[in-house]
Amino acid sequence: MNRLRVLLADDHRIVAEGLRRLLETEFELVGVAEDGRAMLAAAKKLSPDVIISDITMPELNGVEALEELKKVDPDVKLVFLTMHHNTAYARRALEAGALGYVLKHSATEELIMAVRAAFLGRTFVSPAIAGDLMKVMKEGDDADIDPVRKLTLRQREILRLLVDGHSAKVIGSHLDISARTVEFHKYSMMETLELSSSADLIRFALQSGVNEI
Repeated sequence: MNRLRVLLADDHRIVAEGLRRLLETEFELVGVAEDGRAMLAAAKKLSPDVIISDITMPELNGVEALEELKKVDPDVKLVFLTMHHNTAYARRALEAGALGYVLKHSATEELIMAVRAAFLGRTFVSPAIAGDLMKVMKEGDDADIDPVRKLTLRQREILRLLVDGHSAKVIGSHLDISARTVEFHKYSMMETLELSSSADLIRFALQSGVNEI
């Protein structure tokens, strides 16, 4: 029986190396990516059976990378391996199309099970947060849409850079767009989120965790 082909995405090299040793005992590890954009490129090139990804990564975070992958391959199977216990993060991950959400401290026991479940199209969530997550998702069925999801990928990139204290000129240079375009996106975000100032926008970013996920 052929072993499942797995792509790993994690920007922490020591963590990635430890995961490599764990995964290679069970699966064929076809590649390791160190940021969200590298994961996108590797997934398109290698067509793995399952992707294992951290959430917080440079360039694109794991959730954003998954959203982009879903546009070209709706059937992509991805398991998030993360340190985030926050159920809001887990909910956002599953709503983006993830089939697994495994906490890093449980990786040895749960990651292999989650990968096999994902390959079969089943969802696996670490038991440590599964109960709370189900409760949150049930209570939120009729709630307003997650405001972060109202923002485009480009807007989230700009917002994270604003949180880091960069000017419109620096952000524009980094993203290869004009400072005027950066300002346009900033005010579009404020309008979408019904915020009245740049300070309110930064406060929203910090409270929602958009600078992390």
